[in-house]
Amino acid sequence: MGKPRAGKRGSNRVTMHLVYIDFWSAVKLSFLVALCVAAVTIVVALLAWNLLERTGIIDSVRSLFTDIAGDNGSALFAGLNFQSVLSYTLVVALLELIVVTALGAIVAALFNLASRMTGGAKVGFGKD
Repeated sequence: MGKPRAGKRGSNRVTMHLVYIDFWSAVKLSFLVALCVAAVTIVVALLAWNLLERTGIIDSVRSLFTDIAGDNGSALFAGLNFQSVLSYTLVVALLELIVVTALGAIVAALFNLASRMTGGAKVGFGKD
């Protein structure tokens, strides 16, 4: 059993050309990523609301606006409750889901179009 040669390390490398991304696989993967992002958005928004509500920050900001602007200041915070925050968060999460999925589809289509013109992307794989 001899020592490995210095040039042997480079022999475990493979270079390939990525010339096609399956459109529906990209759409499915981007939908799953968007679903995870939407779930994280909902959880973070609800945790932030809970934290702000329990520490009394929302009530102190509401009273500050009432002191500054009177009835107009309290009208700004009239609709600020858990239900409105939850519905706004759900709308944002739904829009995120649609936009991220559409972006994944657009990127896959653009890559496929560009790879037809350029021959694809060179990708190297190796074993370290």
